[in-house]
Amino acid sequence: MLNTVKEVRPVQIKRILFPTDFSEFACHALKYAISFAREYEAKLYIIHVVEEFANASYFDVLQVPLPPNLFSDIEERAKRQLTQLVASDQFKGVQVETAVMRGVPFVEIVEFAREKEIDLITIATHGRTGLKHAIFGGTADKVVRKAPCPVLSVKHPEHEFVMP
Repeated sequence: MLNTVKEVRPVQIKRILFPTDFSEFACHALKYAISFAREYEAKLYIIHVVEEFANASYFDVLQVPLPPNLFSDIEERAKRQLTQLVASDQFKGVQVETAVMRGVPFVEIVEFAREKEIDLITIATHGRTGLKHAIFGGTADKVVRKAPCPVLSVKHPEHEFVMP
């Protein structure tokens, strides 16, 4: 039996984290992050994590030398994309801070949430299964399990269900 709650306090959301990979799935989930930021007058943090392929287990088998400036070039491109994104009209009236970092996406997202004392993470789920999920997916799943705060996992409405 559930304990009865004597006093129900309103939810306080002052800091929202939105990790993005710039995909159409992320663009859809962004609508939710912006909506919550407006509703709660919360600050919206938008981050992009550049995964270092050399550290990824699936990359070891390829053993291909990487160009020396690869990751810094990817980071610069991501910074430009974030700047263009937050310059759009959809962010009017929303306080936004952006960041680009390197590492394992779910680890960086969870650490950022801890450091900034995030109240809510809004993240897109790609709905991958099988080998694609093992190699590319699972970030949203891991964030849900490891995050220090509630996580809103947003599925793109046009993603069709395929029975495994």
